[in-house]
Amino acid sequence: EVQLQASGGGLVQAGGSLRLSCEASGFTFDDYSIGWFRQAPGKEREGVSCISSSDGSKYYAESVRGRFTMSGDNAKNTVYLQMNSLKPEDTAVYYCAAGRDSGSYCLYSYAVDHWGKGTQVTVSS
Repeated sequence: EVQLQASGGGLVQAGGSLRLSCEASGFTFDDYSIGWFRQAPGKEREGVSCISSSDGSKYYAESVRGRFTMSGDNAKNTVYLQMNSLKPEDTAVYYCAAGRDSGSYCLYSYAVDHWGKGTQVTVSS
């Protein structure tokens, strides 16, 4: 059974930092692109960052580039999202996801095969 367990969300003041973790199980980690998505109230789910399975390239949404950094530990089947300089508009439920598409497609919801449960990130002003 494929499982993606996200953790690390919480409440932080604007300008602060959080680190999200996603532990994957039930599939071969290297065969999938792993990504972070988020959904704010009343808005569509959007891709934040992902690591492509083909070559490990990382992709970021324009809104987070330069502030968020995604990394992975294949030995632990875990990916991380370091979020710095957080803004109130980063407030959302963050989801970890896995898909077989590679390249920048991993930033798109239609490329996701498996979703994990979300973790809430709230940034206060």
